[in-house]
Amino acid sequence: MERDDRAPVATFFVEAPLVAETTATLGERAAHHARVKRLVVADRVRLSDGAGRVAVGSIESIMRGALDVAVTMVDTVPMPSPIHLCAPIADRDRMLWLAEKATELGAASWQSVRFHRSASVSPRGEGPAFAEKLRARMISALEQSGGAWLPNMLPEITVEALEVGSEQFPIVLDLAGDSIADVAASVLHQSPAVLIGPEGGIEPAELDALVARGWKRARLAGTTLRFETAGIAALAVLRAVHMSKGAPTNGR
Repeated sequence: MERDDRAPVATFFVEAPLVAETTATLGERAAHHARVKRLVVADRVRLSDGAGRVAVGSIESIMRGALDVAVTMVDTVPMPSPIHLCAPIADRDRMLWLAEKATELGAASWQSVRFHRSASVSPRGEGPAFAEKLRARMISALEQSGGAWLPNMLPEITVEALEVGSEQFPIVLDLAGDSIADVAASVLHQSPAVLIGPEGGIEPAELDALVARGWKRARLAGTTLRFETAGIAALAVLRAVHMSKGAPTNGR
């Protein structure tokens, strides 16, 4: 039975190039997802490569280790105005949760930052294996939200070595700073890079060094927030400000 008039019922992430009028073969993870969602042959689905290209197609076959999709249309979605997230190396589960929400809010990049207080956290999220878990969580969030852009995963770095590009405006969250909405509204011509401190806060010497290197202090609230709460709130505020001011979309 033809179902071309139906909206896609699920989104799947694909690594391979998306080409119209071809068959895209997805792996075991996608096949399992399709079975869990009780999808059947001829159901329409959406594909996303995480780099702005999306496709619509119909399921041709569902096997134990593969899912075949007949791609009918491919489109390109402009990247939202870039917002870069510098997240602390901290509790693993809370980092994964933040990565999920950051993807939903369209963060352009993610960089894990090692603070002095990161060393006291256990179990903490660091190393290549954990970076793969972060990316897997981001992919799941991309599929769940129907997004087109996956955050760019940057290498782990120490707070002392952290730098941003010339087109970025560095913001560090701090209770003594100006309102983050006011800070964001004043620099719409640049891409905000927001740094969240670790559990227990940024040490004074670290904060002083960041300010000396040009990081602008900004506050979210009058209370101390957990790092994952602060990350979500900061991304949401920055995204809302950029949308309300009509900030242009950009490439990576």
